[in-house]
Amino acid sequence: MKAIHLSADCLDLTLLPALGGSIGCFDWRRGDVFRPILRSGRRPETPLEAGCFPLVPFCNRIRDGQFDFRGRTIELAPNMAGDPSPIHGQGWLGPWRIEDHDASEATLCFAYPGGEWPWAYEARQTFSLDPDGLTVDLHCTNKSAEPMPCGLGLHPYFPCSAATILTTGVDNVWTVDERVLPLEHIPAAGHYDLCGRPICGRGLDNGYDGWGREAWIATPDTPFRTRLSSPDAGFFQLYSPESSDFFVAEPVTHANAALNAPESEWQDLGMSVLAPGETKRLRMRVDIIAV
Repeated sequence: MKAIHLSADCLDLTLLPALGGSIGCFDWRRGDVFRPILRSGRRPETPLEAGCFPLVPFCNRIRDGQFDFRGRTIELAPNMAGDPSPIHGQGWLGPWRIEDHDASEATLCFAYPGGEWPWAYEARQTFSLDPDGLTVDLHCTNKSAEPMPCGLGLHPYFPCSAATILTTGVDNVWTVDERVLPLEHIPAAGHYDLCGRPICGRGLDNGYDGWGREAWIATPDTPFRTRLSSPDAGFFQLYSPESSDFFVAEPVTHANAALNAPESEWQDLGMSVLAPGETKRLRMRVDIIAV
């Protein structure tokens, strides 16, 4: 598998274009001191073992693999082992073409010709590394002759310990059923509160709205804090399994299973409809702040 290696000062980034356009690893090094910023996926066999991967042209799940759009029913097959709901679109499961790259920047491209998802689209990720952090710029352009539903997200995995603290602002959370599909929409309090709480092993797999568009991650024995931000994502998906040394903090443009809601509700749930030739954008920034 051909990898791309980028570097800037003490930051190293490895991209795996053939593995769903994913980030293999994103690390901080200074002298003999090494710390992973994202979960290290040095030899991943699937994007689920990598450090981050793109969500395009929708985020998270479609209930029962079926939704209605302007007089037609769209049906999609499951695409992740053990989950009956298709998840995260097509981009994370296909190879991305290297469009260009240099020592600190790379652009990857994914073209989907249409098929089970009946619209053709082109997705592009640009990774820009600088001494202070990483910017990922994800675009999706509708290449079909008809309007296309579209949502975008990124799926970064962060390493954690019992002392890791996540601090972010959210308004509400969706509780979920046994298939991780949304049930109730309630205030993000108690077990679901994300303001200055230990994050490892929380037993959460939930979507939030009213996200303040930034999250801070701090672990006492790490020589930096991490700031995750996105100006384009009003929704936030968090996965923190009960027994693990990682958690996932996803900036996303729409709620889980938004496609299953009536189109009249899509704007409130963050789902877009792209006209032919129109492009949607999601930017994610990971800042590394020395402590």
